[in-house]
Order: sequence, then structure tokens, then C-alpha cells
Amino acid sequence: MKLPHFIAIAGLICAVFAIGIPHLSALGIWLAVSTILSLIYIVVAIVLSVKDGVKAPSRDYEIQGSSLSKLFTITGAAATLVFVFNTGMLPEIQATVRQPVVKNMMKALYFQFTVGVLPMYAVVFIGYWAYGSSTSVYLLNNVNGPVWVKALANISAILQSVISLHIFASPTYEYMDTKFGIKGNPLALKNLLFRIMARGGYIAVSTLLSALLPFLGDFMSLTGAVSTFPLTFILANHMYYKAKNNKLNPLQKLWHWLNVVFFSLMSVAAAIAALRLIALDSKNFHVFADL
Repeated sequence: MKLPHFIAIAGLICAVFAIGIPHLSALGIWLAVSTILSLIYIVVAIVLSVKDGVKAPSRDYEIQGSSLSKLFTITGAAATLVFVFNTGMLPEIQATVRQPVVKNMMKALYFQFTVGVLPMYAVVFIGYWAYGSSTSVYLLNNVNGPVWVKALANISAILQSVISLHIFASPTYEYMDTKFGIKGNPLALKNLLFRIMARGGYIAVSTLLSALLPFLGDFMSLTGAVSTFPLTFILANHMYYKAKNNKLNPLQKLWHWLNVVFFSLMSVAAAIAALRLIALDSKNFHVFADL
């Protein structure tokens, strides 16, 4: 079996899950399962990386490439990080269940971006410490340890990704349901057929593109540059400035405008870096490549 075959299997699993979970509130126990799966991956990755790092000889931590290449790589990586770590949506949604909504939402976001990101950063920094510049994009490609432990972590990562994809795709699913008037019993034939066609078709196209372009991860940088940067930093600062304009002092106004200008420039620079990375990788890989 080759990489495109495994991508197809993953796409099928995602489609079955998306069709079987009709709306976001139906996730229920799956949120706890997602947390457990995440912890399994994090613990295994950290423990095995530390074990390797303690025994490993001196590592090279230098970023590879020319000065220009480093600049483009770092800028593109910033957009990727913003996209990957922009995970506050789930606790934010959950916090709106009870009153006071805004206060609970803020508490959830504060927790997410303090305690919540510590395990993620631990995996990043410990992995780079252990393996240096040779660290793989997917850390488990580097670690050494019992096969069953690595298999458990890999399976956990795959299944957790299926749940995460559903969470982040749910706004799209909900929009389609609302747009086409899908209501009532989720198991009704009409509703079930709609989910199979709409959600299954959406995932089928995504799966085809993933298999067609095995460097699809490069598009994460582009997505972060053209959507996550503007929505998270530019639009948020501008909306707050407009809403609180009369209540802000000159220093506060300057701060928000500096954020708008700086992240606008970052968005443009990251988009250019992402397009350059896509162009370079498109020369190195053929379609449906088995990497």
C-alpha cells in the first residue's frame, strides 16, 4: 500500500464520522475521547523524545538554507503556527452554554491559551531539543521505542485528527444544513442522504486534493496567512477599535492600529512565503506521490 491509499482510508473514516455526528452538540462523549487521545500522543512523544535526547550525541540546531530561504521559512512557519494553535473555538463554544456567556467565554479562552497550550509547546521544544534541525514535521517519525507504544500514539493521533476535523468543519456543515433547510430527525432518510452527499462530497474533494498534492501541509501556511491572521488579529483589533472608539485613550487607539498594520504586513509576507514554498515543493513532488 502507498500513501494515497492510506489518505483514502483516512478520508473514508472522516466521512463516516461526519455523517454519523449530525451536529456539533452531538459530539458529547467524543470530546472526552479527543482529550484522552491527545494526551496519549503528547505523553508518548515527550517521554520518547526525552529518552532519545538524553542519549543522543550533540545535535545541529542551525536552521538550514540561505538567509533568504530562512526568512521565507520562518515567515511561513509563523502563519502555520497561527493556524495550528488557533484552537480556542471549542472551549469558547462550550462556555456559551451557561450564563454569564461573555465571562465564561473569556475564562475558557484564558485557560486555553495558558494551561492549554503548554503541552503543545512542550512537544515542540522538547522534540527540537532531542533531534535538532533533523526533527521531522511529524515528531513520531523521529522517536525510538517499543513498536506497540509508537503504534498506540500514531493511532491516537489519527483518531484525534478525525474528531478535530469534524469540530473545525462543523460551522461549514451547520451552514449547509441551515441553507438547505435540514431539520428534524437526523436519521430521517432525507437528512441522512443530504449528509452523505454534502459532507461526504466535501471530504471526498479534500481527500482527493490531499492525495493529489502530498505537500498539502504547505497550504496550511497559506490558509493561516489569508484567513487566520486577518480574522484573529486584524479584524478583531479593528472591530474592538470601532466598538470602543469613544472610550479608548490615544495610547490604546495607537496600540490597536499598530496591531492592524503589523499583522496586515505579516499576512502579506506570510502569503508570499507560502506561495513560494508551494511553488518549490510542486517542482520536487509529482502528483499522487508515495512519500
